[in-house]
Amino acid sequence: MFAKLKEKLKGFFSRVEKEEEKEKSKGKEIEKTIEKDVKKSREIGEKIWEDIEKEEPKKGLFEKFRERFTKKISSEKFDELWAELEIVLLENNVALEVVNKIKNDLKSSLVEREIKKSIEEDIKEALKESIKNILKEEKNILDKIKEKKPYIIVFFGINGTGKTTTIAKFSNLLRKNNLSSVLAASDTFRAASIEQLDKHASKLEVPIIKGKYGSDPASIAFDAVAYAKAHNIDVVLIDTAGRMHTQTNLIKEMEKIVRVSKPDLKIFVGEAIAGNDIVEQVKIFDQNIGIDGIILSKADIDEKGGAALSVSHTTNKPILFLGTGQEYDDLEIFDKEKIIKRIFE
Repeated sequence: MFAKLKEKLKGFFSRVEKEEEKEKSKGKEIEKTIEKDVKKSREIGEKIWEDIEKEEPKKGLFEKFRERFTKKISSEKFDELWAELEIVLLENNVALEVVNKIKNDLKSSLVEREIKKSIEEDIKEALKESIKNILKEEKNILDKIKEKKPYIIVFFGINGTGKTTTIAKFSNLLRKNNLSSVLAASDTFRAASIEQLDKHASKLEVPIIKGKYGSDPASIAFDAVAYAKAHNIDVVLIDTAGRMHTQTNLIKEMEKIVRVSKPDLKIFVGEAIAGNDIVEQVKIFDQNIGIDGIILSKADIDEKGGAALSVSHTTNKPILFLGTGQEYDDLEIFDKEKIIKRIFE
């Protein structure tokens, strides 16, 4: 994840560093010229030099020159650097709204501010801080789950995003944290969906509540909650039919599942490789059902990484987990500090 973005940013910062070295070299040449002029001035009259020293005794002439020409990033210089950085972000599926947010953050942090280390390092630090603020995370999700019994979670998403497999991974994660779960096969719409979840339940040795295809998915969710209460099970994991976010009737079906099961957490499962499409998907689901958090599947094959930045900021929803492979253990708690390291180190 973020491999291409990391590569592009490395190229950008490398060019910034080279350009800065060129400017420093030019500055040194100009300093030498100024030094010659000063010597000539001293020959013409010592008094002029003494007046200069009295005027600013704490700052030498060369120090004032460097402060003027190399210690700040001008608005014009920022625009020049940003033009290239903007292309890097857009090429890596970062939504325009997020790109504009990053631009405003960097402009506020850098323009006409004293350069602390180097232009390259200061831009990098400002970009890191901006990304940290953009990414939303929920670190204590497992602690929250332990506070209520049964804790009810409904999973939503469109076809092909790995939602059912993600539910199995989540059940495995709960077991590793000494929490029991029951699966609800409320996807009675898609062919083979019940068999797929049933196979996961068998491998994980967890109970599953299921019905026939075409039966009421809300009733299955209701039965799963009742089962959990009767058998002292910690968490109910409700699968739903994967559907396009434009299918109004199926969205209404989701609303009924929510009304009946009264979930504590509503999770949208989307592909990290979906680019900016995932932003619109989450927005539609959130408007109709209300989404509490996001799991990004297929993060292991997402080289660009822009979807994570885009969906987190534009929907104002936390990313809870990343799906990083096909095995049950391949579900990683989302940590934005790790994301920063992946991008910049």
